[in-house]
Amino acid sequence: MRVAVLGLGEAGSIYAADLARRGVDVTAADPAVPAVPAGVTPAGDAGEAARGADLVLSLVGGRAAGAVLEEALPAMAPAGIFADMNTASPAEKRRLANRAEQHGIPFVDVAILAPVPRARIGTPLVLSGAGADNLLAVLTGWGIPAAAVGNEAGVAAGLKLLRSVFMKSLATTILESVTAARAVGAEDWVIDQIASELGPSGHALVARILEGTPVHAVRREAEMCDARSFLETLGAPHPMTDGAIVWLQSLSRPDPG
Repeated sequence: MRVAVLGLGEAGSIYAADLARRGVDVTAADPAVPAVPAGVTPAGDAGEAARGADLVLSLVGGRAAGAVLEEALPAMAPAGIFADMNTASPAEKRRLANRAEQHGIPFVDVAILAPVPRARIGTPLVLSGAGADNLLAVLTGWGIPAAAVGNEAGVAAGLKLLRSVFMKSLATTILESVTAARAVGAEDWVIDQIASELGPSGHALVARILEGTPVHAVRREAEMCDARSFLETLGAPHPMTDGAIVWLQSLSRPDPG
């Protein structure tokens, strides 16, 4: 099987590298990243990478997902699968799926359920869309944990956003508590209290949240804005989501004063 990985950021580079290590024929493209992982064939653009590919993994970020899809679709093998692994709203995933259907390419909405650096290619995935069952068979063969949740694109994206309401709100609550504790010299005590409630890996989780949330605040703010829009379509209240967005905005756009 020939796989094209579009986007060589944190997640894309890991998927490309780990698949290549397993003997998969991987081609990758990212105009912002000139070097590719060992064992991966470089391509000049998305169209070149996707030419004749049996499976395309899009990991370019939500803003670029549509443009990359349009580049890749005409170049893909007729029986190829396009897997959009970017975080986006269910409505946007359905729009992309419709474009793929017009080219006769099965589309899969893929939700990544944890930070990829932690378990690398072993990170759990949820799949929905016309190609979900076929992709599930491929991923299972590679030993990648995944579950298919239907043939409608957007279902997986919605589940991820519901998960994000909890995970990102938890992260910002921890940040708020630890920041306040720091002001009275009780930072370590509060971290111990939080970690004890989160189970055996509590300290590691708190550390990842404190380190990673400021670094990825811009992307996570966009994700939570998508989550709020999704909750609004469901008629569900969202005060915690609103609060998380405010916190993430303060981290991504700090007050210059």
